[in-house]
Order: sequence, then C-alpha cells, then structure tokens
Amino acid sequence: MKTFGLGLVGCGGMGRSLAVSANQIGTLELDTNEKTDETSVAVKVISVCDTNPSLSKKLSQDIDSEMTKNYLDLLKDSRINAILIATPPFLHKSIAVDSAAAGKHVFTEKPMATSLLDCDHMIQAAQSNDVQLGVGLVCRFHAIHSKVRELVHSGQYGRPISMKVHRTGGPWPGEPGHWRMKREECGGFLMEVNAHEIDFIRWTLSLNDCDHITRIYASGGRYLQENSDYADLVFLNMTLSNGTTGFLHAGQVSAAGGYGGSVDCEQASIHFPNIWGANSAIEIRTFDSHSDTILAKDILIEPPVKAEIQAFVEAILGNRSVPVTGIDGRAATEIALAAYDSIDSGRAISLPL
Repeated sequence: MKTFGLGLVGCGGMGRSLAVSANQIGTLELDTNEKTDETSVAVKVISVCDTNPSLSKKLSQDIDSEMTKNYLDLLKDSRINAILIATPPFLHKSIAVDSAAAGKHVFTEKPMATSLLDCDHMIQAAQSNDVQLGVGLVCRFHAIHSKVRELVHSGQYGRPISMKVHRTGGPWPGEPGHWRMKREECGGFLMEVNAHEIDFIRWTLSLNDCDHITRIYASGGRYLQENSDYADLVFLNMTLSNGTTGFLHAGQVSAAGGYGGSVDCEQASIHFPNIWGANSAIEIRTFDSHSDTILAKDILIEPPVKAEIQAFVEAILGNRSVPVTGIDGRAATEIALAAYDSIDSGRAISLPL
C-alpha cells in the first residue's frame, strides 16, 4: 500500500488539530476501475516540527510520528509529499516557498499571508515547481456554511441579492509585542479570524468563476484591544461584479457575542441565526409566508478539519486543483487589506489593489 506522507510545521492548537485530523483519514482509494494495494493510499503524518520542542514532542507522542526542530528537515524527507503550515501568519510565506522549491505540496492555515506580495510569492512558487497550494478556509466544510452556499447556488430561490454575516466576541488576551497583537504579523483579527467570513461571503455570492469583489467600504476602529495596533470593530461592505452586496460585522467588543447571518434572494430569505451550537439551523422564508427549517444536525458532513485535508489530498492524488486555492487565500487577504485602507482613509476602495 502506498503512503501519502505529511509533515507539519507548527504544533500549537491549530497544528495539533490538523495533525490529529489528518491521521483520522486513514486509507483512501484511488479512482480506478480495479481496487488493489496499488490503488490504496494511506494518509499519515510522518513528522512534526515546532520551535517549542515541548509542543512537538507532546504531539509526536500523541500521534505516533517523528519530530524535528527544523522544518528544513521535513523538506529533505522523501517520505513526505506535502507540508501542513500552522505557524503565525507572518512565517507562512518563507515556509511555503521553501516547501514548494523542495517539490512538496503545501497546505497553509489562514490567513494565507498578511501581504499581497507574500501571497503572490507563494502562488508563484507553487506554479513554478508544479505543486499544489491549498489554504485552510475550513468553514467551507462546516454544515451551515456549506448548506447555505448549496441553497443559494441551487437557484431555487432566485438570484441572491445581498448577504450579511456577523461574528462578534470579546477581546483577545495578549501582551504587547505578542504576534497576535501586531497587524504586520497576524493580519489583525480581520485576517486571523474573519478570513473565514470574508471567504464565506465571497464563495457564496460568486455564482461563477467570473464573479469577483470590485469595491470595499469599511468603517470601524480600535476600542477595547489596547495591546494591539489594529481595529477591533469593523463594518465591511463588499460589492461584487454581479451586482450582489455582502456585509460583515466583525468585532472583539461584544460581551454577548454571536455568529450568524442571512442571504436575501429574489424569492426567499435564507436565515442562519446561530451558525454553531445546539440550536444551529437554517430557516428559509418566502414572501408568501412559507417557511422551512433545516437543522445542522441533519446535515451529513465529515468533521470539517478532516474533510478539508482529505479534499486537499484527494485532489493531489487525482491530479485535480485543490478545492481552496492560493487564489482564494489571496482574495481574503486583499479584501481585509482594502477594509483597513477604507477605515484609515474614510473612502471606498476599488479592487484589485
């Protein structure tokens, strides 16, 4: 049986989630007419790496993998086919470029990078070395997110007109100087957290490959996150080339918090007041007062992190483009940067930057 080997860089919370989830994939069957040992592929994390050896040691013991102190060791390992990157965002570019140059496919956590220049270097490195570049915008694999997009793209409620999403909570804990307190290193919470919601809106309202976001207007500022250098409240309007409008309310100033939204289509509204939690559901309401409810627990999905890694690996094995590409990751970064520019200038910002 063949093995598709993975190497992990960054053994913090998200890195651990990626590694544990990847090892849960088990064996994949290649899409062929005959099933043999040659068409079965075992997915396994071969080795993990972190600058904090206690993290890499603990994770390697928990998942029965090897460990190393230097990610360059992973790139020399012929057993490793792809690198999973779960470091602070400002480190993504150098690891991704080195990995691609070594002939390794790359899966990087969001945000892809904190600058468009870094995103472009990553995309170019993957293209030049004929490897795939995937980005961890995992909400595409969550029950509510994926079902909302499916309903919108089915066309059964007419074309979408507008979409709004809110994701709010309290301030991050963090000392001055920590990477999560510096926009240059984490991208601010609009990248570090809300890359997911930006991508969700863009992914849902783009009805074909030609649709794209053309204009950004944002307002907000820093109110409670005193140790950071970026806005902790953002109201973001996105205008798409197909005439639809997306709106995101993102913030770290809410003690109540919440995560939900809605899509208004020509014939109905698709309402999802609580994306996560016991009461998570989608409510569909038409103009003639008809309503339907889809409970999240009735939407059959794989665990999202496992699903995103499996989709990444299956695309590589099947010689297809990965489902969430560097172009998708770059778009989320570009929109966040445009939002920051809009807040600072008080003007609408046209895309591309």
